[in-house]
Amino acid sequence: MDLKTLIRTIPDYPKAGVQFRDITSLIEHPEGFRESITQLAAPFRDKGITHVAGIEARGFIFGAGLAIELGVGFVPIRKAGKLPGETIGQNYALEYGVDTIEMHAGAVKEGDKVLLVDDLVATGGTAIAAISLIRRSGAVLEDAAFVIDLPDLGGADKIRAQNINTHFLIEFEGD
Repeated sequence: MDLKTLIRTIPDYPKAGVQFRDITSLIEHPEGFRESITQLAAPFRDKGITHVAGIEARGFIFGAGLAIELGVGFVPIRKAGKLPGETIGQNYALEYGVDTIEMHAGAVKEGDKVLLVDDLVATGGTAIAAISLIRRSGAVLEDAAFVIDLPDLGGADKIRAQNINTHFLIEFEGD
């Protein structure tokens, strides 16, 4: 199945000149959604993964499905102030300021092996913050999986520079 054909492109969203890659058309397609989870899981079945960490919000969709497929726990990584209880956070730079992501304190610990998941990597800033957050917990993070890569924006290269193996199902070049 050609999953790329199931990704809708919305021109000039959220601003002029942007080609928004919309995964909702993929997750609305039962066979395509199932196939995307199967393909995301394939390289990680025998790697000893103990947890999948998904980045808010679309990373929850693929991350939860992947955790079920791999038979492991799911760890949500959310924007600051969205998780109840004790959390640990990581700041990261935005174009005009700083934002913070958080996860529950103790969600992963030393000896756990975590797979990071999101729907798309563009500039890589949020994923790099998530990598730092997970590694600060003492867990091992060697791999990240994404449905879509936008290679011209350089995020995957920045993630690989953190000694993370990256896995993508689809690439959209040139925009």
